[in-house]
Amino acid sequence: MRILGLDPSLSSTGWGVIEVEGNRMRYVADGFIKTDPKLPLAERLALIYDTLRQVIETYHPDEASIEQVFLNDNPKSTIKLGMARGVVMMMPALYHIPVVEYEPNKIKKAVVGVGHAQKSQVEAMVKILLPNCQPKNADSSDALAMAITHNTYRKARALGF
Repeated sequence: MRILGLDPSLSSTGWGVIEVEGNRMRYVADGFIKTDPKLPLAERLALIYDTLRQVIETYHPDEASIEQVFLNDNPKSTIKLGMARGVVMMMPALYHIPVVEYEPNKIKKAVVGVGHAQKSQVEAMVKILLPNCQPKNADSSDALAMAITHNTYRKARALGF
């Protein structure tokens, strides 16, 4: 089973792929999609689309997970994040890959054990849970945390929790 974790953002969308066999998780790949703020919005969204298409076609994930959206104080930023998030959610769906959303606190709890953990704690645990993993940046680390979270909760759902 391969899981694609996604951390949507218009400026730097993180992605991470893990492989799960029984109780073992293995790091496969991670990266981020940096877009130039000087480019038109449509071109930035197209870059996210094209890159995620390549990621999906390269790594063939079976399932995907994404962080639930949070609201910003700035309405323009919230709308732009929503557009990027729409592209990020749509890409796996185009390949008939189920996409599951998780709340930020649920992700922190699944990875660190505490729902209000610091970003640095999440990144440290990602490196512990996925040996030989050196995430490219904080966005790809968050995406790997989402993949780990999905693995944790899909096992719990399978057990009836």
